[in-house]
Amino acid sequence: MTRVLGFFVDNFPTPIELATLGPVWLAYAFGALGLAGWLKRKRGWRTPYTRKTFHFLTFAMAAALQWHSGTRAVCLFGAMTSLAIFFAVWRGDGNLFYEAMARERDAPRRTHYIFVPYLATLVGGVSSSLLFGPAAFTGFLVTGLGDAIGEPVGARFGKHRYPVPSLRSVPSTRSLEGSAAVFAVSALSVAVALIGIFHMHPSPLVCMQILGIALASALLEAISPHGWDNATLQIAPSYLVYLLV
Repeated sequence: MTRVLGFFVDNFPTPIELATLGPVWLAYAFGALGLAGWLKRKRGWRTPYTRKTFHFLTFAMAAALQWHSGTRAVCLFGAMTSLAIFFAVWRGDGNLFYEAMARERDAPRRTHYIFVPYLATLVGGVSSSLLFGPAAFTGFLVTGLGDAIGEPVGARFGKHRYPVPSLRSVPSTRSLEGSAAVFAVSALSVAVALIGIFHMHPSPLVCMQILGIALASALLEAISPHGWDNATLQIAPSYLVYLLV
């Protein structure tokens, strides 16, 4: 517990950072949510697509900040994104921001399945950053890209569905097609981390390691309880890359 508290103290933004960058990241979060909501309301996109649009934009920015500016910047970005999510939930049904994230099939627990992925993201992000340092970049990228692709691919092409655990009474399924997409994009994400960021030579061994981490990520995503894959897909690949680099 002391270590966790120390993590937040060490990465708490300065007053200048709050004043200058806080409004920027708050505007970014509302912009990403607003875009996703607009795509749903005006363009007729289904919630699996709009939800993952926000998901992708959030994790992609977190990965970029981790790489460029470090954990402190990610924490400030996460705090501002949290404010946008809390506002959307406060406004509730019918609100543009809320509807961008709330799946119809999660009714009557739509809000619950906004908060659960949010909590999973917080747990996964803090754990990865605290335990694995710069390797947390990999978890942000795998979750932001690999996990983001699974639900839209499953919604569009999923023919072979399988049930997944749910900690509530809402039934949930995933698809083999979606899981295959998670594997493919996770492999690309891990390759970017190992070769592009950590400068490992793309030898046959490294390529096998990339595929192994991607496979582990896809399997974890497949068996994670509904809403909790944002945690497992941050922690597991970050840990495995941490072991390598």
